[in-house]
Amino acid sequence: MAPQIGPHELLHVFSFLEAPDLLRAAQVNKVWNEISVTQELWRQLCLRRWASCKAFPVVLGTQTWRQYYLCRSELEFRVASGRSQDFTCKAISGHTGKIDQLAYISPHEYRFDERARSVVCTVSSDCTVRAWDLREGTEIWSSPVQPAPLVSLVAYPLLQLVVTVDTQGLITGWKAETGSEWASFRLPTSCSSMEACGHPEGPFLMVACADGNLYTLTVPQLQVLSKVVTFPHTSMTLTCSPDQQWVFVLAKGSDVGPKVFYVQSLLNPSEDIPVSTTLPVRLSSRVCWAPNEAARLTVMHRDDRGMHLVITTFILKASKSRDRVSILAQQLASFILPDTMNPHLMQAHGSQVLLLTSRSELLLFTIDGVHLIAFQDHQRPITSMWVVNSWHVLRYSGFTHVKSDSRSIAGVEARSNGTSILRSYCYKVQLR
Repeated sequence: MAPQIGPHELLHVFSFLEAPDLLRAAQVNKVWNEISVTQELWRQLCLRRWASCKAFPVVLGTQTWRQYYLCRSELEFRVASGRSQDFTCKAISGHTGKIDQLAYISPHEYRFDERARSVVCTVSSDCTVRAWDLREGTEIWSSPVQPAPLVSLVAYPLLQLVVTVDTQGLITGWKAETGSEWASFRLPTSCSSMEACGHPEGPFLMVACADGNLYTLTVPQLQVLSKVVTFPHTSMTLTCSPDQQWVFVLAKGSDVGPKVFYVQSLLNPSEDIPVSTTLPVRLSSRVCWAPNEAARLTVMHRDDRGMHLVITTFILKASKSRDRVSILAQQLASFILPDTMNPHLMQAHGSQVLLLTSRSELLLFTIDGVHLIAFQDHQRPITSMWVVNSWHVLRYSGFTHVKSDSRSIAGVEARSNGTSILRSYCYKVQLR
């Protein structure tokens, strides 16, 4: 009689199987069924398929790794199919002015139990910030009317905090669960850009002031950690790297090269001079970070003669010695765009591919300039773009802003009377 394979040997064999094979193995007998649902088997499957699982772990007590894998696979199938029966669409109104920005405040990107909700906050020219339940299509709370129109906001889902700024430079933190005010800070002038950042030392807020100063504030207290003059008397835009170690600062409409700051030097007030470098490009217009790389930055700019659009990708490195830190910006790739193109949106897709929109076209290029494919299925110019995951890219015409928490999509739709509404698409996936 041949010896039976023990549980440890079966577990080792099952570790080489893919999800469909494990599901079939579970139907053989009771022993195989028990081993096929081992948490570690499904955790490894999730990590192999979705690297983001390391950043967004399974919410303990609400779902197993097996449930997570099956639900997320089903969600991606429904997103890709585009079938009307796979989602519910709602038009959500409430603001009496134009919605200027939205941000998700949902604390978990992938959660499929009955307590999971997709919640967004919006700011509007009607001087209010509001929170919305996208699946129900209802308003959760609205702030009191503020002294000036609110123009931008960022969210800290894990802190359940929303931070807004108005046209006069007043920054306010709001408790996302109730809408009550948490803290405030007034800039000397208006704000030109604001970015929520996380860090091992704790979350913080980056704010670019219209006078050219870059503020770093604590969260949620909104107290000044540092203030740096970057581009005097010039409005700026900010964007933080995925690993939150770098912040890119671009002077709007300026011929001066953009700067990259080493975040650690901004968080440490004892440093006299923040560590930064100026990139060797001019007339920059677009920038994006590669989501799968710690410090890979792509910039759209003009060539030395100002005649052609160029896309250049850099790798950033921090060189530390005993008493100082220096930044090395190494050029990785560069190419000239065709003169017929005038891209207005750019995003990185993985580490080697760039997404560009030119009027109604979506074009894919490698970072070396190889044109991969062009999608021409839009009738009107593409106004918003959002990368849901490695396979799915959302492209919209007529929406001024689009964001997604993967279970839902929220877009701002402008009305002819100068107001805006939210348009939500919530996918039907249940924990099994």
